[in-house]
Amino acid sequence: MNFLNILQNTNFGQILGLATITDVLDVVIVAALLYYLYRIIRNTAAARLLKGVVVFLLILMLSGESFLNLRLLNYILTHAMQLGAIALVVVFQPELRRILEQLGRANFHLFKTKTADEETTRMMIVQTVEAVSSMAWSKTGALIVFETGDSLEHVVSTGTTVNADMTAELIKNVFYPKAPLHDGAMVVKGDRMQAAGCILPLTGKFGLSKELGTRHRAAIGVTENYDCIVVVVSEETGSISFAKGGQLKRHLAPETLERMLMQELMPEKEDITKNVVSWIKGVLRK
Repeated sequence: MNFLNILQNTNFGQILGLATITDVLDVVIVAALLYYLYRIIRNTAAARLLKGVVVFLLILMLSGESFLNLRLLNYILTHAMQLGAIALVVVFQPELRRILEQLGRANFHLFKTKTADEETTRMMIVQTVEAVSSMAWSKTGALIVFETGDSLEHVVSTGTTVNADMTAELIKNVFYPKAPLHDGAMVVKGDRMQAAGCILPLTGKFGLSKELGTRHRAAIGVTENYDCIVVVVSEETGSISFAKGGQLKRHLAPETLERMLMQELMPEKEDITKNVVSWIKGVLRK
């Protein structure tokens, strides 16, 4: 009995009748994981490689006894697949690493409470928005990274340590076009400017708008690799952008930026139950 006969003789009503809640949950979890994988590798070189893998598997299936019964082709593809499994691990190593990193850090702060002083953080945000608004008006390029989860010590080590209070004037001075540190990124930890002139990893995504320059690509790249948020000011258009989780929101008004920073950086007490639910939602959403 070939594959087509099996399909014709299968009573799907009986199969659905035998399905349990565990079976449904199993399917939902697998679907969520596949979607999560798709979200990570889309618009990357790995996405095109994955399409090739799918085509390879389809040819392998069609060459089998249940379909065309192409014995020689099936023999070659079957043995090639054994070596291909090892090759895939090597080829997809960056994506596999990114998946494991994001699973490990996806809002999983069960016992963590933010300890920064609320009023101090609020003033830091106000000063940042004031500086960003001024730089947007003057079309001064800026790249500001806020540490929210993962340590950014590796990024900080690529720049110059500042360790100063966040004030609008200091921020604008750092990104002044003739200043020595204006081309790099500023890293903010808590309510203080930790470093400036830092080098960020660029995103490997394909298909991004040609309007996005190095600053925007660096903002996307660092949020793909670390749990952080980034504010970008374009020196070409003066547009304000906000990056988080590898996603970029562009053309923001200063009021919108302030609201987003408040939501991300303002301290709040978190209970364990709320954090567990948030972590599960975060994994499924990504």
